[in-house]
Amino acid sequence: MTNALNPEECVVNARNDTDTGFRSINRAYDRVFRAGRLSIGLVVPLETYDRGPVPDMHRHLARAKLAESLGFSALWLRDVPFLVPAFGDAGQLFDPWVYLGLLAGQTRHIALGVASVVLPLRHPAHVAKAAATVDVLSDGRLLLGVASGDRPDEYPAMALSHADRGASFRESFDYIERMAESWPAFRSGWGALSGQLDLLPKPTAGRLPLLVTGGSQQQPDWIAAHGDGWMLYPRPHALQSRTIAGYRARLQAAGGPDKPVMQPLYVDLLDDPDAPAAAIHLGLRTGVRSLVRHLHALQSLGINHVALNLRFNRADTETTLEALAANLLPHFPA
Repeated sequence: MTNALNPEECVVNARNDTDTGFRSINRAYDRVFRAGRLSIGLVVPLETYDRGPVPDMHRHLARAKLAESLGFSALWLRDVPFLVPAFGDAGQLFDPWVYLGLLAGQTRHIALGVASVVLPLRHPAHVAKAAATVDVLSDGRLLLGVASGDRPDEYPAMALSHADRGASFRESFDYIERMAESWPAFRSGWGALSGQLDLLPKPTAGRLPLLVTGGSQQQPDWIAAHGDGWMLYPRPHALQSRTIAGYRARLQAAGGPDKPVMQPLYVDLLDDPDAPAAAIHLGLRTGVRSLVRHLHALQSLGINHVALNLRFNRADTETTLEALAANLLPHFPA
């Protein structure tokens, strides 16, 4: 990686200074996403596993509770059905819905996000029911990221067509939205409902917040029109600024409300707080002061939430979490 993530570079503010806020959806969405502001979350597992693809999940629950007590705004899980060696990362190992159920019962305030459920690999009725269940059990703390999937090997393993994942994603997305209705009646490639069946429970706020990840094989206008927000990957600042500006221009042209943008960031936090930032895979090896400057730059680009990933972090995890909370959260409170 070049200096794409250099926190010292000049940035362009792609936000509209007249923004007053986003629409209210549920407790998690309203807390994590605020117009013109950036909040900080964490990607689980909260551990270092840079020497291989499989984390050991050591102290995973204690660290999730620590993250909440320190004031981070969200914990983000991933949906990785299979270990695909070419991708080199098994995710957090546990099925996301089972794990979300555990976290919902063991935490009280922190938002619980999935980044992201691979919709073409799961029937949308199961996704809708599991997601609404987590949302109810956690009192509205679910954020549902959705994606078309980036691991082609998973599709033949489930006898599914990788080539058709874009259309499958759209139909699944619509199906999940319709499940918030009472006694829905519609027909799609995933099945037909006649209005004689209902799916329970319903989400706490009457609907689920659905955040589209990357392109998900969709046109930009579709993403702007249908998603409740957009999950981007880290990019050079100039490109990220143009991407976000284009997204918000499409939102404005459609006459709809503004919507949040978020991204992940891998971090290896150095002991020296003044250490300059150096690029690593999708992130930075950095002292905390350069990290603060980098996050302020991302906020200026119009990013509303950053999910920090500690996979490549070489320092003690608990010490790192405490240092991040002490130095970042006063600038970017939940």
